[in-house]
Amino acid sequence: MIVPCNRLSTWAAIVVLPLALLAGLVQSFSPMALAVIALFLAIAALDAVLGFGGLEGIEVLLPAVVRLSKDRDGAIEIQIKNEQQNARHLRLGLALPREFSAPQDDMRIQLPGQSLWSRLAWPCTPRRRGNYRLDKCHLETISPLGFWAMRTAAPVRSEVRVYPNLLRERDSAAAIFLNRGVFGIHAQRQIGKARDFEHLREYIVGDNYEDIHWKATAKRGHPVTKIFQIERTQEVYVVIDASRLSARLAPGGSTILERFITAGLVLGMAAEQQGDLFGLITFSDRIENFVRAKSGQTHYNLCRDAIYALQPRQITPDFDELAGFIRLRLRRRALLVFLTSLDDPVLAESFVRDMDLICRQHVILVNMMQTPEIAPMFSGPPAARVDDLYRHLGGHILWHNLRELQKKLQRRGVRFSLIENERLSAQLITQYLSVKQRQVL
Repeated sequence: MIVPCNRLSTWAAIVVLPLALLAGLVQSFSPMALAVIALFLAIAALDAVLGFGGLEGIEVLLPAVVRLSKDRDGAIEIQIKNEQQNARHLRLGLALPREFSAPQDDMRIQLPGQSLWSRLAWPCTPRRRGNYRLDKCHLETISPLGFWAMRTAAPVRSEVRVYPNLLRERDSAAAIFLNRGVFGIHAQRQIGKARDFEHLREYIVGDNYEDIHWKATAKRGHPVTKIFQIERTQEVYVVIDASRLSARLAPGGSTILERFITAGLVLGMAAEQQGDLFGLITFSDRIENFVRAKSGQTHYNLCRDAIYALQPRQITPDFDELAGFIRLRLRRRALLVFLTSLDDPVLAESFVRDMDLICRQHVILVNMMQTPEIAPMFSGPPAARVDDLYRHLGGHILWHNLRELQKKLQRRGVRFSLIENERLSAQLITQYLSVKQRQVL
């Protein structure tokens, strides 16, 4: 594609217009004026012909996968192959998605001579989590005299993965670990009431009879007690609700699902640091993703890739399907951290009924984000209007229903918590460390 430049318009205004006016006013100067105009047009046409090969041998390459974080400054590396290895001036335009913001729409670069490859970084900041495709890069070069611009769209193939921004959440989690004294001490093996056998020792008055090793007692002729150590490789699963319940906006402008994903990944980092196995389950009316609990940085990256592009679906969650899946696939006792919303009474009753299937086998923590509407009466500022009074009354009813739900779940051994938006990640880690300290698993 060829387009005229400002230089062509300027010279046309300087040469063509005055000569055309002069030829119209003075008949004797018409042949000379037309000759000069024809010469100018010939030079412009020759410049266009010479500029047609300006983009030959230019190839643009982008990484196959680009990883960025939401609301954090990043860059996309661009490689330019110049097969002719001659000095060129290029103007680049990268077709970024509308969810990205960049300090400039295009970039002007000078390709050095005697160089096959050139590299540059395109700064950008993604504003939304998800998966995006880059399929073209626009190129422009100027003809030798600068009258024309040669443009083309070079095909590229790149996948941009925008992950949740965990920087602030990791800082708050680090503060929790420091307060609990996890850093700066030597790891020691702990003896306790758990499932990993440690060793045998002679019976001491006060030992529980169920801990006596009867075969060893019969062989040695005196009572022998079994000693257990704390089980290190425990399974921790984060169960994230990706239905319509998580599509609502949380305080701060992001969706509830966005906060669930961020908190779940931060909890996975905490489990990895504690030496436990971390897994994921996401669901709506069906099981969306299932990553069996494992450990290691590679597995954590797999969990992150499984949910970084997860978006809420406008559909009612199916807790029956979820409970049946957990009952069938998770045979080993595990810690299940549910991130969902149970302010719908019908869905809450279904959830309570389905917890009866799995609560005896697993340790279950249910967490729901507390919104400003869910609060008891007279806990906030006084109502200024009648509408505020009805809104406070509706929030009190929701709060009361959730309190009753908490009691029902507590009778089944399930802990239910309402957590503020800013404290979601920190509270999840606190609950997890509390379960480990009490050796509930």
